[in-house]
Amino acid sequence: MDLKEKTIRLIDDLKATCQSYGLGNDGNEYKIITQIFLYKFLNDKFGYELKKAKSHLAKKIRESEHWELAFAELTDSERQLLMIALPPESLKLQPHHLLYMLWNSQGKGNFDEIFDATMTDIAEQNIDIFSTQTTQNTKIPLFERLTPYVTDIDQRPAFARALVDKLVGFSFEEAFSDEKGYDFFATIFEYLIKDYNTAGGGKYAEYYTPHAIATIMARLLVGEEEDLHNIEAYDPSAGTGTLLMALAHQIGNSKCTIFAQDISQRSNKMFKLNLLLNGLVSSLDHAIQGDTLVSPYHKNDDGTSLRQFDYVVSNPPFNMDFSDTREKIAAQPARFWLGVPNVPAKKKDSMAIYTCFLQHVIKSLKSNGKGAIVVPTGFITRKDGIEKKILKHIVDNKIVYGVISMPSNVFANTGTNVSVLFLDNSKSSEEVILIDASKLGEEYKEGSNQKKRLRSEEIDKIVDTFRNGTAEDGFSVAVTYDEIKEKNYSLSAGQYFDIKIEYVDITEEEFNQRMADYKSKLTEMFAESHRLEAEIMSQLDNLQFNG
Repeated sequence: MDLKEKTIRLIDDLKATCQSYGLGNDGNEYKIITQIFLYKFLNDKFGYELKKAKSHLAKKIRESEHWELAFAELTDSERQLLMIALPPESLKLQPHHLLYMLWNSQGKGNFDEIFDATMTDIAEQNIDIFSTQTTQNTKIPLFERLTPYVTDIDQRPAFARALVDKLVGFSFEEAFSDEKGYDFFATIFEYLIKDYNTAGGGKYAEYYTPHAIATIMARLLVGEEEDLHNIEAYDPSAGTGTLLMALAHQIGNSKCTIFAQDISQRSNKMFKLNLLLNGLVSSLDHAIQGDTLVSPYHKNDDGTSLRQFDYVVSNPPFNMDFSDTREKIAAQPARFWLGVPNVPAKKKDSMAIYTCFLQHVIKSLKSNGKGAIVVPTGFITRKDGIEKKILKHIVDNKIVYGVISMPSNVFANTGTNVSVLFLDNSKSSEEVILIDASKLGEEYKEGSNQKKRLRSEEIDKIVDTFRNGTAEDGFSVAVTYDEIKEKNYSLSAGQYFDIKIEYVDITEEEFNQRMADYKSKLTEMFAESHRLEAEIMSQLDNLQFNG
């Protein structure tokens, strides 16, 4: 069994444990699963870093059958020296924090208290680096107490033991030593959260951005540019961070800093996990929980104007209920200069909140910054409202330089067709690349949801076509801004495809034969029609009145 299969089995085992203790599909289950998974990851990462530290003390760790025991046997000063040799972004653990020590404490009757105290102590001792925060600068610690989610107090020690038992015998060390990196952890992360990041999230429904869309956005924004350094990337509706992780991978983790904000507490926890799995510890401080539209956290030193970034990506909520905050948003005309949608009488109707995020993305770009944002496909052909104002703005100012319309059902929990807008604030493009990828993808079923996903070769086709500006019948076209204006600012590729009439060369004899066949067929049809008419009239004549 390879590491991927082992890791997926670990996740399944943790979920089974939660179910056994009445927490299956519970609103708090995701907290337990993600925290325990992260605890194991960081425990193994700590041991891996100790073993390869540039210190004579690391030899004792490497040569020991149980590195945890060797670490515990060091003196306090030796442990301090060894940890100084670790990378600055490493989590710092004490012997009693380690899984091996926890496992050996399972016989104690108050193991639930020991387990929870271990988690909170790790969080407190590492809060300066391993925490995120809210818009009000409240620190959100790495870990929290978990056993209180089991309502039966007597079951809590057993629950804690069951969780620890699932972690023993599994190790992430292979992932670190083989440097599996982004591709491995992106797949594992998607599997880990697939049951928790759904439209069932209530008012602020969270949608996981498909990995294929994230990859396309990152590859087209960054390209193959290697001369990059000190890059700043931002997502104002970050969710669990899929778009930013793909972007950071394309740029190079060591070359960029990630900035993010999202209103959801759940997403913030998962985003934190995603950052840590992908080695972006230094960006934790910029992962903010809060309402971007009401209170944007990332600002310039003046404290008023928005901070601007090299790259901005977003998959915003399309129809989020913002009736409680609409007036606060509308009171910021400098940010939302093209307007704020009204709250409809029926809340189930479209609220078009994404138009505010789109304006925020434009405002957050540096003068040469690039961005990509997911929008409902209906947006790209709108002829009125705020949508039309935005279309006019990004076309008249040559900000939009490409649009890709994706296949339907690429999102599991919404049937909305989506397109991706590509923006370039340098305004250097002379043409806009429009791609209709709606016919691509393979269908598959996940639970009761019928979904579609792009294959790797289809991703390559989209990226290559976009980069080369290639025109392909029924798939892609390059159009000028003037041509777009003539089409009433439509960014739909289909409206620019040539209508082709196919001509087939035939001989005069073949032509005459076809005409004779058509006449013969029509004669038969006319005869049948007359027969039916006569029959109907005859039936009518036979009708009698029965008084």
